[in-house]
Amino acid sequence: MIWHFRDRRVTIGRKPLVMGIVNVTPDSFSDGGQFATVDAAIEHALRLASEGADFLDIGGESSRPGSQRVLLDEELARVIPVIQGVTGRTDVPVSVDTTKAEVARQALDAGSSIINDITAGLGDAAMVDVVRDFRAGVILMHMQGTPETMQQNPHYGDVTTEVRDFLSDRVRIFVAAGVQAERIAVDPGIGFGKTPDHNLTLLRELGELNRLGRPVVLGVSRKGLLGQITGRPRGERMAASLAVGCYCSARGTAHVLRVHDVPPTVDAAKMIGAIGGE
Repeated sequence: MIWHFRDRRVTIGRKPLVMGIVNVTPDSFSDGGQFATVDAAIEHALRLASEGADFLDIGGESSRPGSQRVLLDEELARVIPVIQGVTGRTDVPVSVDTTKAEVARQALDAGSSIINDITAGLGDAAMVDVVRDFRAGVILMHMQGTPETMQQNPHYGDVTTEVRDFLSDRVRIFVAAGVQAERIAVDPGIGFGKTPDHNLTLLRELGELNRLGRPVVLGVSRKGLLGQITGRPRGERMAASLAVGCYCSARGTAHVLRVHDVPPTVDAAKMIGAIGGE
C-alpha cells in the first residue's frame, strides 16, 4: 500500500510508522501548555524527529472533549511559525492538525505535506479543494458530534460498521472531487464520540477499515480509555498506549501510530517490523 503526499511516497509495510504529536495549545488534554510557545514547539518537534518519528503532527486547536473552537487568526499564529521553523530544519514530513481550509492552505504554503482533519472535511467544505490543489496527503477521521458535544451521549447501532461506512463515504467524496485515493489515510477516531465499549469494539474489529484499502492512522496515546482501564493518570499511560499500538500493528490493522511518546513507540515499531520480516 502506498501513501502519497505532495512529492513524497511512503510504502506501508509490516512495520508501523510513527507520527509524533506537537500540540501548540494551552489546553490539549495531555500536554496542553507544555509547548504553547513557538520556540518550545519547534524544539519539541525537532526532538521528536531526532528520536525517529516518521511524521510530525502539529496542531493549534485542542479537540479534547468539551473544548471550544479557536478563531482562525489565533490558530494561524500558533501553527504557521512552528511549521516554518520545523520544515526548514528537518526532512521529516509535517502534518497540520486542523479543520479549517485556510489554516490548511497556509500550512501547506509553509511546507507541510499532510492535512489531519478530525471532521473528514465536513468542518469546512473548502478543505477538499485545498487537498486537491496542493496534491497533499490527508487523514480523514470519524467523529460523532463535535468536540464540544461528542461525549455527551454517543450512540451507535453497530459502531464498526457505521465508522467504516462513514469513512468509505468520505473517501469516495474526496476522490470524486479529484483527490487521488493514494493521498488518503483514515482514522477511526478513538475517543471522539465513543464510549469505552465503542472504543474497545473498534480496536478489536479495526481490520474492517482495511477493507477501504487505505492506511489506518491510530491515535490512542494517553487517552481516557487507557486511564479508565488501567486507573493510571495521563502521564503514566505509556505502557497502555504501547500495548494498543502493538496489538493493532502486529495484526496489520493499524499502519501509522500517532503518539506522544516517540522513542518507545519507534523501538516497538522496529521489533514488529523485524518479526514480520522487514
